Amino acid sequence: MNTPSNAGTDSLDPKPAAPNLAETRPLLWSIRRELWENRSLTVVPLAVAGFVLFILLMTAFGLPRRMRSLPALDPAAQHILVVRPFSMAASVIMMTTILVGIFFSLDALYGERRDRSILFWKSLPVSDSTTVLSKAAIPLVALPLFGFVLSVVTQAVVLFWSTAVLVGSGVSPATLWSEFRFFQMSLTMLYGIVVFTLWHAPLYAWLLLVSGWARRTPALWAALPFLAIAVVEKAAFNTAHSLKYLFTGAMSRAFDVLPGRHFQILDRLAQLDPLKFLGSPGLWIGLLLTAALLAAAARMRRNREPL
Repeated sequence: MNTPSNAGTDSLDPKPAAPNLAETRPLLWSIRRELWENRSLTVVPLAVAGFVLFILLMTAFGLPRRMRSLPALDPAAQHILVVRPFSMAASVIMMTTILVGIFFSLDALYGERRDRSILFWKSLPVSDSTTVLSKAAIPLVALPLFGFVLSVVTQAVVLFWSTAVLVGSGVSPATLWSEFRFFQMSLTMLYGIVVFTLWHAPLYAWLLLVSGWARRTPALWAALPFLAIAVVEKAAFNTAHSLKYLFTGAMSRAFDVLPGRHFQILDRLAQLDPLKFLGSPGLWIGLLLTAALLAAAARMRRNREPL
């Protein structure tokens, strides 16, 4: 018996399936590329966190004396004395990430035009929208999360070191642990990071747009509108509500805080007011403005040439 030929059946077989290739996920890889190329995004917050940690570890040696003086203070003053170092440490670290995000946004699109690397990146199969979104994700997602982790780790190390110092000095650490609400402060801090990131999103989007448009000194061009608004408002109404609303408006809308207090420790879940924040028209107007500015920045990158 003759063996049937396979020649005729090959054409009837279904087309071989294409290899199952993993998604390239260009947005994720673009974000990683930004982190790899800009080491200062992680080095600067790490350096500041290390410096803050060193200072707090050194000042912890005076903690037994301060704890012995607590009974002479009222409960509110006791709480502030115990918690303020932890709160200030987180504030310094988060402020550092904000400043790093501002400087990164100002140079994100301008720098690739200045060193002409934009010609190489445009040759890759990555859209301008994906590139702009990856750059926006650095100050809006990556840096806030990194700052949060650094803050929590710093506070935890200081807490356990302070406990060891108190026990070694014969002072009970019970007051320290009762006044410093570690988990509540961490949740409050995470909420605050989300709130301020969403509130300041239009600022980062504006900086990215100017970075893609300016031919030189993007920092000056980015600051000019804010300076003009401040000068006009001061001359016309003798007030400064516009800039105050932009930079600190989230505080009164997201937290139940006392009016007129410049420094308040936020470490209780009862101080959070998410419904009031989500109901603020300024938040949603800002997010719509952010989307428009990022779309404009992507279009600007598509049409701009190297410097």
